[in-house]
This record gives sequence, structure tokens and C-alpha cells, in this order.
Amino acid sequence: MTLSANLKRPVVFLDRDGTLNQEVGYIRDLEKLVLIDGAADAVKRLNQHGVAAVLVTNQTGAARGYYPEAHIQALNSRLVELLAGSGAHLDAVYYCPHFKDGKVSPLAIDCQCRKPAPGLVEFALSEHQDFDAGRAYVVGDKSTDVELARNCRMKGILVETGYGRDVLAGNYQWPVEPDYTAKSIGEAVEWILTDLNGL
Repeated sequence: MTLSANLKRPVVFLDRDGTLNQEVGYIRDLEKLVLIDGAADAVKRLNQHGVAAVLVTNQTGAARGYYPEAHIQALNSRLVELLAGSGAHLDAVYYCPHFKDGKVSPLAIDCQCRKPAPGLVEFALSEHQDFDAGRAYVVGDKSTDVELARNCRMKGILVETGYGRDVLAGNYQWPVEPDYTAKSIGEAVEWILTDLNGL
């Protein structure tokens, strides 16, 4: 499936930690951001099929005082560089640095961009008029990712990497009912491409 240039593009909103890169807690050392096996190939598959790949990630480390907000940007840049090394690219990158119980002002606020609130997705759609909200998906390893999909009336895919297995076992966050549960980002992307072919 390659989409005609005059049509709006389907879009996949991707979580970062535990979905594209290994979940290792708050990453203070850039070198510890390491891609999950198959993640770059999965993003490349979206690229090849004309599907927009957009990062949407909660990053509270700066609000908690663990490192400056510039470090979040550096981590995201490293992710982009690692993907590019395998010929894959993200169409856009968005992050929420806020945490209402944080220690660092002005990041310690209650916002509308912290997942599962829809702010990051809404901002992405406003900035990219070619994204088709009617053919949109959210992929992540947390209940918040699946709930984000619900809040945006999109399809939600839970990956079993990162915290995904703990979510399924009832040991993390809260129970959710994703449209699909995938063992990895690669399997999630294959399901999305199949689903798009059926629309």
C-alpha cells in the first residue's frame, strides 16, 4: 500500500521508552538510550508505506529535577539519529515535560499535553494538516497510551515490551482494552498496515 500524494496520510503516534527504545528508567546518560530490536525496521515500514510516524512521549525528568529540559531534547535527538542510522525517520517529535507534583517551575503544572490527555496529538494534528485523524493509531507500552487512543477516538495498540506485560498482568497502571496487543513494535506495525488495507 502506497498512498496517493493527494490524500491525507494515516498516522501512527508512537510512545518512546519501552516502545521504541529499551525501558531503563530515567535516562541520565545519552548512551543508555538503545533501540529495541526491530524498532527501526518497524518505523521504516511505516515510512515506506506513506504512514506518518510521530513521537508523543511523557518526559517528567526535568520537572522532577533530574536533569534540564535540554536533556530531554538531546535524548529525542539521539533516538532520531539511531533511527536514521537504519534508514528510518520520524515525521515529527512531541514531548510533554510537565508533572504537576514536580519540583521545577514552570514545569510543575497540571497540563493538557501529558498523556493520556490529548494535547500532544491535538497539537500534532493542528501542525500537520496532511495527517488523517480518521486513520490514526497510538502505540505504546502503558495504559496511558491506550487511553490516549480512546480520548482521541483512535485505535490503540499495546506492546508487550517495556511495561506492557505488567499492564496485561494487572501489575502496572490500570486495566485497558487495546484494539490489539502486540509482542513488539514490529508486530504492531504489521497489524496497522493490515488494518489500513482493510479500510
